[in-house]
Amino acid sequence: MFNALWLQKDDAGFRAGVETLADDRLPALADGDVLITVEYSTLNYKDGLALTNKGPVVRTWPMVPGIDGAGTVLESRHANWKRGDRVIHNGWGVGEARWGCLAERAVLAGNGLVRLPPAFTARQAMAIGTAGYTAMLCVLAIERHGAAPKDGEVLVTGATGGVGSIALAVLSRLGWRVVASTGKAQEAAYLTSLGAAEVIDRAALAAAGKPLQKERWAAVVDTLGSHTLANACAQTRYGGVVAACGLAQGMDLPSSVAPFILRGVTLAGIDSVMAPLDKREATWQRLARDLDTQLLESMIDEVPLSQAIARAADLMDGKVRGRIVVRTAA
Repeated sequence: MFNALWLQKDDAGFRAGVETLADDRLPALADGDVLITVEYSTLNYKDGLALTNKGPVVRTWPMVPGIDGAGTVLESRHANWKRGDRVIHNGWGVGEARWGCLAERAVLAGNGLVRLPPAFTARQAMAIGTAGYTAMLCVLAIERHGAAPKDGEVLVTGATGGVGSIALAVLSRLGWRVVASTGKAQEAAYLTSLGAAEVIDRAALAAAGKPLQKERWAAVVDTLGSHTLANACAQTRYGGVVAACGLAQGMDLPSSVAPFILRGVTLAGIDSVMAPLDKREATWQRLARDLDTQLLESMIDEVPLSQAIARAADLMDGKVRGRIVVRTAA
C-alpha cells in the first residue's frame, strides 16, 4: 500500500485528496521504466494549477499529480538504473498524462531520470525542483549569449517565487549585481539575504510602456511575461539577453521588434519540461557547484502530503515565498 494525492474529475465534479492505494494500482512497469520510492516532491506552478483545478494541466483522469520527485530506485527495467540508485525527476509530462510524484511510489521513464548529485539530499533536490532547474537554465542561457557580471546589472522578476529565489541566489554568487522585482515589499529583507543588491516594486514594470526605454539591464530572468517582459526587453542594454521562462502575469507579449533590431537584444526562451537529458545533467551539475545550500535552506517550507492541497491554493494566490517541499512519507 502507498499514499498518494489523488485527483478525480467526472460528472460529480473535481475532487482532490490523499488516498491509500494498493501497489497493484501503480502503472505496470514496462521496458525502460523504473519504480522509485519517492522521498520528497514539491509544488510548482503547474502542480498548483492541477491541484486547484484552475488550469487544463491534467489530460488523463484519475491522476496522481506532481511533476517533480526525488528518491531511490526500487526496481528497474532500464539499463542505466539499478535498485538503490538515487535519482531526480523533473517534468516530462508526468502529473499530466502519466502519474506523477506526489505519492510514496512512482513508475517513471528511466530516460527521464537524473542521478542525484552528491552535493544534495533528496529534500534539497526538491527544494530546487523544476523551479530551480529552470532558474539555472536561465543562467546558462545568459552565459551562452555572452552576458557577464562586468556588463552591468541583471534583473530578476517574480523574485520571491521559486524560480526567482534560486536565480537570485545563483546570479549573486556568480558575481552579478542583482536587482529583484517583487510585489511583496515586506519580503525585501528575504531578497537581500539571498543576494539582491536592490529591490524594486513590480508595478514599475507591470504596465504598458514605450517600445524603447532607458537602457539598464545587461541580462534579465523573467518569470512573468506580458507587460513585464515587454518592459524588461525595452530596458535591456545593447547586446543584452533576456531569458523568458514564465507567464504568471500573462502569455501575451505586448512589445515591438525595436529592442531586438535596434539594440541587438536576445530573447531566449527557456523550456524545462522537454529539455534533453544531457542539458538536464549539465544543469544539475552547475546547481551543485553554484547554489549555496545554506541559502537554499532559507527558502524551504516543508509540509506533509496531507497539506499539499492547501499550500497549492496558497501558491496560486501568491502567498508563497521560496519553495514548498512536500514530504511524501507518512
